[in-house]
Amino acid sequence: MAPVQQQAEDERPGGESTVTVIVAALANLGIALAKAVAGVISGSSAMLSEAAHSVADTVTEVLLLTSLKRSGKPADEDHPLGYGPERYIWALLAAVATFVGGAVFSLYDGVHTLLAGEELGDPLVSYLVLAVAFLLEGFSLRTGVRQARAEAARLDVPFRHYLRRTPDTAVKAVVLEDSAALIGLVLAALGLLGGQLTGSGVWDALASLCIGVLLLYVAWVLGRSNAELLIGRPLPEPVRERIRAELLAVDEIEAVLELTTLVQGPREALVAAKVDFRDVSTAGQIERACEQAERRLRELLPAIGRVYLDPTPGRQAQAPASAPQVRTDPPGPADTPSSGRSGAG
Repeated sequence: MAPVQQQAEDERPGGESTVTVIVAALANLGIALAKAVAGVISGSSAMLSEAAHSVADTVTEVLLLTSLKRSGKPADEDHPLGYGPERYIWALLAAVATFVGGAVFSLYDGVHTLLAGEELGDPLVSYLVLAVAFLLEGFSLRTGVRQARAEAARLDVPFRHYLRRTPDTAVKAVVLEDSAALIGLVLAALGLLGGQLTGSGVWDALASLCIGVLLLYVAWVLGRSNAELLIGRPLPEPVRERIRAELLAVDEIEAVLELTTLVQGPREALVAAKVDFRDVSTAGQIERACEQAERRLRELLPAIGRVYLDPTPGRQAQAPASAPQVRTDPPGPADTPSSGRSGAG
């Protein structure tokens, strides 16, 4: 039970995630300005693509910060289930910003450079900016990876599995975007080096195109993850099985006929179930059983914020009464109605 219990241990929603996103936003803002200046001085399309990449990342971090703030509001009369899913709306917009602000510009700039060519300037400033940016992006990535690894360790799951399935898309976005940023910096450096050695801007254009494809992939992964959570994703199957077992452990519950779970946020989940109570249970026993079931589920997984149990007759009780049998064997002599005429003796 320990790994499941630890899924919502001590950390409040958005706590470490907010710090991770702020660190990434500050790093990306400074890097974007430096890359833009270096791109203008060197005439490198790859550097300008990297500047657009960093601008898109900065916008992404602002949107993620907005998502963390707005999704943390408590439930009210207008939103009885809370604001948790709003996090995924803003995170989806962040993925769109990565696509529009980074990928589209990088692809356009790469194609334009291939067709029109470019005049290469002194790449020294660009190399210096890339080196500093690599250090800053590496620090930001380290912050995100450290949080993700800590969460994976709490849940006792592999790091890759956690990163792929985590409902905390803010941390996922930081890790993926910073990883893409480091790869993009290497690509930009290779483009500069190829242009410096050959005197051709083709290498720089190819680096810009590669950066654009890389950003397309990141935007697609993040967009798909957030769309999946907006549509509605259940808790993992092992957790659902534990929930079912906890419900069946309550004395008055005979069967769990239907179980529905919904992830509403990184630390928030909903459980609804149709349960068959024992026919001899009184109303008071059913009420106490519901309270006991809710308590057991929250001890199992503190992230479960709402539990709805629907008393439902079991399948056997729901089956209609058996219909009277209809004979299909041929009628015997005794069953054949008389067809003769009756007369006086």
